[in-house]
Amino acid sequence: MNKSKSYDAIIIGAGIIGTATSLGLARKGWRVLNIDSLPASGYGSTSGSCAIIRPYYSTIDGSAIAYESHFYWKDWENFIDAKDERGLIRYNDCGSLVIKTKQNNYLKNILKIMDELNVPYEHYDADQIVARLPIMNKQSYGPVKSADDADFGMDNGKEIVGGVFFSHGGYINDPQLATHNMQIAAEKNGSKFLFNKSVTAIHRQHNQVTGVSLDDGQLLQAEVVLNAAGPHSYKINQLAGVVEGMNIGTRALRHEVAHVPSPTGYDYENEGCIFSDSDVGAYMRPEQGNFFLIGSEDPPCDKRQWVDPDNFDHNFTEQWRTQVMRAGQRISSLAIPSTTKGVVELYDVTDDWIPIYDKSDLPGYYMAIGTSGNQFKNAPIVGEMMADLISASESGQNHDQEPLSFHLKHIDRTVSLGFYSRLREVNQASSFSVLG
Repeated sequence: MNKSKSYDAIIIGAGIIGTATSLGLARKGWRVLNIDSLPASGYGSTSGSCAIIRPYYSTIDGSAIAYESHFYWKDWENFIDAKDERGLIRYNDCGSLVIKTKQNNYLKNILKIMDELNVPYEHYDADQIVARLPIMNKQSYGPVKSADDADFGMDNGKEIVGGVFFSHGGYINDPQLATHNMQIAAEKNGSKFLFNKSVTAIHRQHNQVTGVSLDDGQLLQAEVVLNAAGPHSYKINQLAGVVEGMNIGTRALRHEVAHVPSPTGYDYENEGCIFSDSDVGAYMRPEQGNFFLIGSEDPPCDKRQWVDPDNFDHNFTEQWRTQVMRAGQRISSLAIPSTTKGVVELYDVTDDWIPIYDKSDLPGYYMAIGTSGNQFKNAPIVGEMMADLISASESGQNHDQEPLSFHLKHIDRTVSLGFYSRLREVNQASSFSVLG
């Protein structure tokens, strides 16, 4: 075994969450090392993120942090405070339009949360939706059906009742670059990054984390280890032996996102917005090159594909075509290309689709997991929250008995990190989908 090296904290993972936490700790003066099995930061599931920024979740705490995140991305240059030779990301704050449907209770619950948080929004009737996005139609197709259903593509004889436009939202043009921006900022503050290396063991002594071993034989010492391993998070927790002390678990979920050209004559890249439509079971956003990016809202008729993150099908399946056809119900001029383009990646999903930002039963071992699918937008804040949580816990605060509070400076609201506890009961207020 090679001679060991020592750090204040080791973070397993250099995706958007792990890199953000590295930055948060480094700014507190911690000596941090991020380890990732892939060749670069943000190279795995982060790179496949739709990178959508939106304020609406199914819970008040989730929505508060999501709304706060908008202001971080708007002020990205000052937040990063570092020069990246690749340039900085661009936040396309085009807003988001959500269709009111029976499935989302016509947004009544969400709008109560938005009112409590003073999030601006505007009601659109069906005609205003078409005026805003002329390629859309007003027919209703719900409930969402599988492509082999005889009634697939048939409207139900009604029109959609309308939607809500949220001006504080949009998308990030390059999620991997966003991660690299934070890596550069973290390195400026002293963090180190080690790529193409896998953690094979997590060491403890006298019931305290002492470090990790790597696949090349290195032993790295630290009294703090953070699991930010994305879809591999449950495997890392198994290495640490902390699974039995958790009430909420994580699994890797395979998903596909389609990239489809905008209809001829329509500039969706510059005239479109985020479009969330549970009437057809799809969400869409503009993509560079005047493309639509089309993802699934996980309707009940679709079978979820839980997989081993080290052994899953990276090829597109019939799900790709189904998602495009679902979008085509709303956009009749949307063509289905003969060539499939897009992303096949993994979500790291908890039992209630709400992440775990927490300590564990093993002193010194922390988790920022279950984040894929809907937490990209929150990463800059999560990095600061996890840095505060780790610092407070290592200073003696019992987070299980006295949950840490975090102040959201832009919206002037305080949230409890107990909301993200590993010990919580499954949150029945959740959408149990990528919507959070």
